[in-house]
Amino acid sequence: MESQFIRPGHLTAHQVAKQLGISLGGVRLLVHRGQLKRSGGTPRQPWYAVDDVAGLLAKRAERAAA
Repeated sequence: MESQFIRPGHLTAHQVAKQLGISLGGVRLLVHRGQLKRSGGTPRQPWYAVDDVAGLLAKRAERAAA
């Protein structure tokens, strides 16, 4: 839900999916695998820390450059 108010420094699942170029199911899979942690929100509308998402983006860029 895009209209949800969240704390600064956090992203919704939709925003994370858009940043990483994956689906919402992909975001859930990252959480299930322990590669991304929820940092607030509700069970149905979790938030994710911007720093954690930036770390995932950096790892992806690293792998793509190799």
